[in-house]
Amino acid sequence: MAFTVPRRCAGTGIANLVPTLWAQAAAAEDPAIRTPSIFDPSSTPALGILDYSHLVLGICFAIFVIVMVLIAATVVRFRRRPGDDDREPPQIYGSNQLELAWTVVPIMIVFVLSLVTVRTILALQIHERPQGWMPVTVVGHQWWWEFQYPEHGFTTANELHVPVDRATFLTLESADVIHSFWVPQLSGKTDVIPNRENHMWIEPQVPGLYVGQCAEFCGTQHAYMLLRIYVHTAEDFARWAKAEAKDAAVTPGVAAGRDVFLTTACINCHTVRGTVANGRFGPDLTHLMSRQTLGAGVAPNNADHLKEWVMNPDHLKPGVLMPAMGLDARPIDQLVAYLLTLE
Repeated sequence: MAFTVPRRCAGTGIANLVPTLWAQAAAAEDPAIRTPSIFDPSSTPALGILDYSHLVLGICFAIFVIVMVLIAATVVRFRRRPGDDDREPPQIYGSNQLELAWTVVPIMIVFVLSLVTVRTILALQIHERPQGWMPVTVVGHQWWWEFQYPEHGFTTANELHVPVDRATFLTLESADVIHSFWVPQLSGKTDVIPNRENHMWIEPQVPGLYVGQCAEFCGTQHAYMLLRIYVHTAEDFARWAKAEAKDAAVTPGVAAGRDVFLTTACINCHTVRGTVANGRFGPDLTHLMSRQTLGAGVAPNNADHLKEWVMNPDHLKPGVLMPAMGLDARPIDQLVAYLLTLE
């Protein structure tokens, strides 16, 4: 995929349209991805939002039909006829009962919608945690996502893994600007704001891969801030979490590449558990090759794109904060060979 956001799109509806189109295109290319749609919910909060949407759309449609019928009846009943101008005095039409109903009914509709809205909001913002819930802290960065699993003691990036039929409560934070966390089939949009914690929860009911994106324009690479959420069975999630909690693999054949990594500026930004690298500015790379994409969805995660990313990240993701390392060809090959072992 090769969608980018023009710089002059900042603050416009186009900037929010681009990532949505990109997510839909990604789903079309990969059958494993569920096409993002609010009308195909797969989580308890998303089902509540859909029920609320059906109610609102149903009421609006009923109002539309009634108004159109009354307009048509009025046009037919009171259309201009020959001799109308000669009538003295002119006929006056009106009904106090109709005017009263025309006032009371909308008030009742607004009152009902207000009650349902409050109920839906309270259901989406529950404070009591159900038994077996799992906490995850989400930190938005320009332009990638950090996922911290406090129960399991590790951190990942860009790809959130959760168990099916188990509530996951997300604490949303931002490291820089305002972002917005949105996976249409799992829950509604929630802003990610600097110096503030927001909260949301999901309870997926169907295993699979769900795609979302940042829904708040956050800079030139807003369109490349994709969210991938993997929903596993309980057994598969336990296996994934156990593997993710391990330190990075130690492969003797790539010692030269590991030395390149540990003796350059890489360790100032990235963490690789089991080594002296403990940077927090960039994504945790302990299990880099377990992820499907680079740069929050900018390219598939494979040897060719990884080498291109190390050589010049700005070529793949213009404006990215990671600098080009300026290494010669041999050290780059050694470094990439080492990164490929981080599974």
